[in-house]
Amino acid sequence: MIRKISLLFVLISGLFLSTGLMAQIGGTSTYRFLNLPNSPRVAALGGNFLAIADQDLSVGLNNPSMISPEMHNALSLNFVDYYTDINYGFVSYSRTFDKLGSFAASMQYIDYGRFTYTDETGILGEESGEFTAGEYAFVLGWGRRLDSLFSIGANLKPVFSTFETYNSFGLGVDVAASYHARSGFTASLVARNIGRQISTYTAANREPLPFELQFGLSKKLNHMPFRYSLLLTNLQKWDLTYYDPLEDVVDPFTGELKTKSKTGEMVDKALRHVVLGGEFLPTKNFSIRFGYNYQRRQEMKIESKRSTVGFSWGFGFRISKFNFSYSRSTYHLAGSPNFLSIAFNLGEFGKSRTSVDGGLQ
Repeated sequence: MIRKISLLFVLISGLFLSTGLMAQIGGTSTYRFLNLPNSPRVAALGGNFLAIADQDLSVGLNNPSMISPEMHNALSLNFVDYYTDINYGFVSYSRTFDKLGSFAASMQYIDYGRFTYTDETGILGEESGEFTAGEYAFVLGWGRRLDSLFSIGANLKPVFSTFETYNSFGLGVDVAASYHARSGFTASLVARNIGRQISTYTAANREPLPFELQFGLSKKLNHMPFRYSLLLTNLQKWDLTYYDPLEDVVDPFTGELKTKSKTGEMVDKALRHVVLGGEFLPTKNFSIRFGYNYQRRQEMKIESKRSTVGFSWGFGFRISKFNFSYSRSTYHLAGSPNFLSIAFNLGEFGKSRTSVDGGLQ
């Protein structure tokens, strides 16, 4: 037991030490599609990862410490109808080996659609044609329970990106550790996209991967059919704010620019790391989900009409052997992406199941 706890401590310490390697966010890194929310459940709860241990294979893509033996032979298909002709998603399959642990193989992609060749003024040339753009990650995840309380996991993900004739290849790693209390409380620490761009789009222009350090927790209430989720994102960088001239407000009496108080600035910076989510679970086979992402709302809102930017919602249900999920997440007034998924366990077909039902995902 002492040895296992020591191993977990070394892993968590390594995660914190790795924060000094990279602290870029926004448009300063490549392969940003790796941090997009992929599954309806993750999107509905407002973030891009979850600290929930209930046999949902889609959670393991971004939090490998959740990959478990209960996911053996599970298959998860996820699709996102993004803006214009862009779509992305992933497919995952999990298998467990007694001595090695549990594995999940995933193919994650984003398709940017088709584009028409034009000259620098936007006019079609005489020999105009079309080209495509897309990015792909082949993710091999591993998870293992150290004991009844702790689990660890890691993802290895080669990444390939192509934009017309410009190509790039990179290699990333995720590492994660989780604590599972007997009360139903779960906490996870995740370091994502540790790695580098191996081949670049152009010479002498090497870009970093979108590294992110995250912490999450969840708890299913004992006397209510409800689970809450709290996520802390971008822990490697405190200040996520930026200057937006549209937020400048001039006092009509003094003509001076209004500024936030020191306390207001600190609260704003702190809340940009926080994502809140909740699941209402009235039955074993149905759930309603909702979330709020403060950073998304602050960055994407329009002052004259804030609407529901930053909020998300969704639901999941089980019919026979299949788990279906749907969600919408409001990024901007321009529209809300649709998230769809179907998940099932191949082991449930062709024979009666004697183990405990996997439940709703």
